[in-house]
Amino acid sequence: MQDWPLRVMRLVDHAEREHGSREIVSNWSDGSVTRTNWREVAGQARRMARALEKIGIGKGDRVATLAMNHDRHLTAWYGACGMGGVLHTINPRLFPDQLAYIANHAEDRILLYDKAFTPLVNALKDQWKTIEHYVCFDSDEWAEWLGAEDDDYAWVEGDERDPCGLCYTSGTTGNPKGVLYEHRSTMLHAMAEVAPDVFDMSARSVVLPIVPMFHANAWGVPWAAPLVGCKLVLSADYRPPQLCELFRSERVTHSAGVPTVWLGMIEHVEKTGEDLGSLRSVTIGGSAAPRAMIKWFRDRGIHVGHAWGMTETSPIGSLGAPPANWDDMSDAEQMDYVARQGRIPFGIEHRIVDDEGRVLPRDGVATGRLQVRGPWVVKRYFKEEQDAADADNWFDTGDVAALHPDGTMQITDRAKDVIKSGGEWISSIELENCAVGCPGVAEAAAVGIFHPKWDERPLLLVVRSAGSSVSEADIRAHLAEHIAKWWQPDAIEFVDELPHTATGKLSKKTIREQYKDYRFADAHEMVGR
Repeated sequence: MQDWPLRVMRLVDHAEREHGSREIVSNWSDGSVTRTNWREVAGQARRMARALEKIGIGKGDRVATLAMNHDRHLTAWYGACGMGGVLHTINPRLFPDQLAYIANHAEDRILLYDKAFTPLVNALKDQWKTIEHYVCFDSDEWAEWLGAEDDDYAWVEGDERDPCGLCYTSGTTGNPKGVLYEHRSTMLHAMAEVAPDVFDMSARSVVLPIVPMFHANAWGVPWAAPLVGCKLVLSADYRPPQLCELFRSERVTHSAGVPTVWLGMIEHVEKTGEDLGSLRSVTIGGSAAPRAMIKWFRDRGIHVGHAWGMTETSPIGSLGAPPANWDDMSDAEQMDYVARQGRIPFGIEHRIVDDEGRVLPRDGVATGRLQVRGPWVVKRYFKEEQDAADADNWFDTGDVAALHPDGTMQITDRAKDVIKSGGEWISSIELENCAVGCPGVAEAAAVGIFHPKWDERPLLLVVRSAGSSVSEADIRAHLAEHIAKWWQPDAIEFVDELPHTATGKLSKKTIREQYKDYRFADAHEMVGR
């Protein structure tokens, strides 16, 4: 057979050659809409590759982006990879100290950013030690930068195991960790993603990912879309009215997002009576989808693909698809099936183990630590000296799960004490440590409490120091100086003591059990719940 390295530029080459006129639509944050196609994106990417080389960016150098979803961001993906660079998508939702850390750790040499993030860029410029060039996407600067080049450019070739992308975790414990994607792993992941039992994408599909391109590569959609030449609709604005309008006007057939996004959409549709146009398939991931949400879509004839994954899995780890006996299942059985985190596609393997490392049965009853392996699963974090996977390539996800005989996986708990709010992680440990730094606080514990909109929100339990009269307002003022606004707990409760394990650690298990029925006073119920 011919030697044909799996490199991501072959994706955009294919789309340019076979689906060149297929549209790519961008809905910008100011409400404007621009249109291009795969042929034009490929040409612009070549111009960008030339422009990067002209300023001294070379093979293996990190090219950072701080941007929402739009065609210029897409161009940057292929332009950076096309000249042998490594695309580093930066999550603007991270804390400023984390943003400073990851850009320096990655040794980014250039930053491409949206105008909306200019204040953030200006605030961090002095802390970013390796970034030499800044280019704003939505400015004349971008057009002038690329306009000076032509598109007569040959992509840099190399080994399929060369790195092409870099994405950092949310840093729930310690500094964020970098996951370095390869051309090969990205290509294999893209080919798996378009399969009928995964995202079910084809040339007829119109795909609108409601997942930022900095969030685990928008779940791989920008890589998978050119493989089949589908129409791609990108939006920097996630407000329900704007998204609904895009669904209808662009005849969107496929979409993907975290439960919080879909909850907002449901509330908007219920309130206005608007419809979702041609939408026929939604993927829900990032956190567990409420059964009421699944039923809402099912009642409207829209397929729900319940998904699980993480930055370390590129991110697809499992995704819901109807089994062979789907038509013979009752409605209740189908709901139970979809409520789990999906089936395991070819390209990734799952197992569960106990605390001693013994493999547990796939009987739907046993629960254990979820481990995965495969060609798009992390082996070693960027710049780390030790592998993150064991000798047999099993990577411990930190989740607790059950594997069912029907091939589905179900997350049952988290091994790590993290709080997942709207698809984003909040570190309970960091929140606790920050609270304890407030004068008058002796001890603190943070746990995730059910929230109908955000899936989970933090509850902070505080033990006052002896003789202290520290108030909730005092603690919130202290927290505001150290954490992001959305990390603020939804409630603070003062207690006389907190439970501990035999080793002196906070017993989060006990706390979660004690507060399992706790509800936030201002949490509104989801439509239909």
